[in-house]
Amino acid sequence: MKPTLLILAGGMASRYGSMKQIDGFGPNDETIIDYSIYDAIKAGFGKVVFIIKEEFVENFKAIFDAKLHGKIATDYVFQNFDLQQFGIDLEIDRTKPWGTGHAILAARYAIKEPFCLINADDFYGLDAFEKMHEFLTEKVSPERYSMIGYEISKTLSDHGAVSRGICRVSAEGYLEDIVERTKVLTAADRICYEEDNHLHPLSTDTLVSMNFWGFTPEVFPVAEELFREFVQVNQENLTAEFYIPTVAETLLHSGKVDFKVIPTGSQWFGVTYKEDKPIAQASIDQLIKDGLYPANLWN
Repeated sequence: MKPTLLILAGGMASRYGSMKQIDGFGPNDETIIDYSIYDAIKAGFGKVVFIIKEEFVENFKAIFDAKLHGKIATDYVFQNFDLQQFGIDLEIDRTKPWGTGHAILAARYAIKEPFCLINADDFYGLDAFEKMHEFLTEKVSPERYSMIGYEISKTLSDHGAVSRGICRVSAEGYLEDIVERTKVLTAADRICYEEDNHLHPLSTDTLVSMNFWGFTPEVFPVAEELFREFVQVNQENLTAEFYIPTVAETLLHSGKVDFKVIPTGSQWFGVTYKEDKPIAQASIDQLIKDGLYPANLWN
C-alpha cells in the first residue's frame, strides 16, 4: 500500500496578508504545494490529502484537481470549530483555529495507511520525500514513527532570527527531545541561539524539526484524546493552540513510541511574510536552472 501525503493548508496566513497556500511562486504560478506534490509523486506516494477550511475547497479544487488527475489520488478534509465531533460538550467562540495537532484530526477518517504530514508553505526537497517514503513503506509501525531532520544551517533566514525546534538525537538516530529556541540567528559567521541576552553557539549540522512527520493511523486516537484534555484546560484561553510536536512529545515520553530522526541534506525554505516571496521565487528559479525541476512543472 502506497503511503499518503497529508498537507496542512488550513492556516489563516495572517502575517502574509493573503492565502499563501495557493499563491504562485513558480514560473507558471506553481504553488509551493505543487513542488511538494511533484516530489511526493516522484518518490512513490499514492495519495494526497489537503487539510483546509471548507470555504476554500472550490479554490483548491480549481487549482489542483485537473493538474493532478491521473497522477495521484486526491482528497480534501476540513478543519473547523465543531467540538461536538470529539465528544466535547462545549461551544467556544474562537477566531483562530486550534492548531496543527487539531488540524490533523480532520483526516482521521480519510487515511487508513501510513502517512506523512507537511506544511503547505514550506519547501522540503526531493531527498526528504524519498527518505520518508522508504521509511513509511519499510520501517514504520505503531511503535515507530519518524521525523525528517534538517541541518540548521539550511533552514535559516537572511532577514533576522527564527524559531527552530532543536533536536537531541541518540547515537542510534532516535529522537530524545525537542527544545524550541525562539531566536536562532547567524552572528559573527556563527549560528547561535539567543537566551537571556546571551548568544549560545550551535553546530552547523545540528538537526531541527520543520514539521515533516511520519505516522500510522494509530496516532489519531492518541491525538484526539490529548486534544480533548487540551480543550478542557484551555477553554478560557482563546489563542491557545494544540501542536503536532505536543502529540509527538507525549508519545515519545510515554516510552511506547520511538521516533526515528531521518537526516536530509535538502535545502529548506518557507514563506511567512510577503517579503519572503521573492526569496522563495529566486530559490525555485535556481532549482529549475540546476535541472531539478522542469520550468513547467505539470506539462
